[in-house]
Amino acid sequence: MNDEFTAHGGAWVGSPAELREIYRRPSGRALQKELHALDRHCRHFISRSPFLTLATCGANGELDCSPRGDGPGFVAVLDDRTLLIPDRRGNNRLDSLTNITEHPRVALLFMVPGVDETLRVNGRARITRDPALLAPLEIQRRTPPTGIVVEVESCYLQCAKALLRSRLWDPASRVERASFPTMGQMLADQITGLDGEAFDREASDPSRYRLY
Repeated sequence: MNDEFTAHGGAWVGSPAELREIYRRPSGRALQKELHALDRHCRHFISRSPFLTLATCGANGELDCSPRGDGPGFVAVLDDRTLLIPDRRGNNRLDSLTNITEHPRVALLFMVPGVDETLRVNGRARITRDPALLAPLEIQRRTPPTGIVVEVESCYLQCAKALLRSRLWDPASRVERASFPTMGQMLADQITGLDGEAFDREASDPSRYRLY
């Protein structure tokens, strides 16, 4: 553990046994709810979800947690053990995709606006460029260049506590966008020489902001 890390706290917890001295054992229900295939409730949740987070890890330990979103049901359920996530337009960093080519294990968290429960899915992933698989995912005459095929190993519904505490879907908790720095303002502070105002002007031009 490096000095910078040890400088921010103490009384570290370093083993599963130590954790169990702090927390109670999970209830039987918390363990029993874990499934190894998608049942009708998992399928329904995915069909209504417009957003998920994708967690990956590369061969060198590099981590990535990436947001993925589109219309509700954008993730295709191929069967009870297989999902297909289209790779829509992004920043072309390819962090998640590169990690998957090096280390196939992934974790997904599905969210549905207005629903405080979430759906967690863990499994193994591969990247496909198979036209037969990708063609049904076409939107606005654009087929995604690749898709992420996830073999489901475990899945379960997560209780609502985190979203209830965060009040994520409560309209009263929304931040007024005008009170928050623009993307250009933030990037100008992070990237030497970047013109934040020019960035914001370009970003506000619908012809430049293509989603597909």
